Amino acid sequence: MRRLLNQIQFWTRSPFPASPLTQSWKTFSKVLLAVVLMVCTLQLVASPASATSIYEIPDLVDDTWIIDKAEVISRSNEGKIGAQLADLAEKTGYEVHIVSIHRLDYDQTAQQFADKLFDRWFPTPEEGANQVLLVIDNLTNNTGIRTGEKVKSVMSDAIANSVAQESVLIPLKEGNKYNQAFLEASDRMVAVLSGKEDPGPPELKDDVMVEGTFATPEETQKSNATVWVVGFLIAATVIPMATYYFYQYMGSR
Repeated sequence: MRRLLNQIQFWTRSPFPASPLTQSWKTFSKVLLAVVLMVCTLQLVASPASATSIYEIPDLVDDTWIIDKAEVISRSNEGKIGAQLADLAEKTGYEVHIVSIHRLDYDQTAQQFADKLFDRWFPTPEEGANQVLLVIDNLTNNTGIRTGEKVKSVMSDAIANSVAQESVLIPLKEGNKYNQAFLEASDRMVAVLSGKEDPGPPELKDDVMVEGTFATPEETQKSNATVWVVGFLIAATVIPMATYYFYQYMGSR
């Protein structure tokens, strides 16, 4: 932060000899520094405040299969997937829950969110043994998945990770197809947990890269802050110079 303010002071320092405009220049610079400091503070404080906390997710009740906090899935598909997961639970005892959120805390991953929410919903190993939790953050399109011990005997960690990293992310990379992503993940997990052969992830097109193609929360926040700072630096350079030359022009007439 100190380096940033020093840089702004350098760019806003008047390059012109002392004149009646000097005092106005200094006043403008002080105002600019105050505004930039406020913007940087808001970037660091306001963004985490708007992040989704695990405590904003309601307690798990019977027949709750999808919690769409990010509002990215249609009602018809939510009903279809819910009925599919309810049927799976009745026939096998395995319960799958899918949660979408809009924003993570600055230093949190979707996997960490999934782990914390799983532990909150199922505080003992026995309660979580038959459970699956899939979390999707639609701001960064990052995912996390957590499975209980009994689930692992039917759906391995490798398959579970493939569901989160491929079945979900491939449709998202092809155009933020959230409905398709939810359906792909649900269909695959239901097949595997029902004892059927793993259908695998959707076909990956040659020009689609899944890993590393989405912005992290840190990258998103830094990008927003950079835009603000660059804009103020440009304003700090251009506006005073334009004002100076305008008065010079008017004074010569």
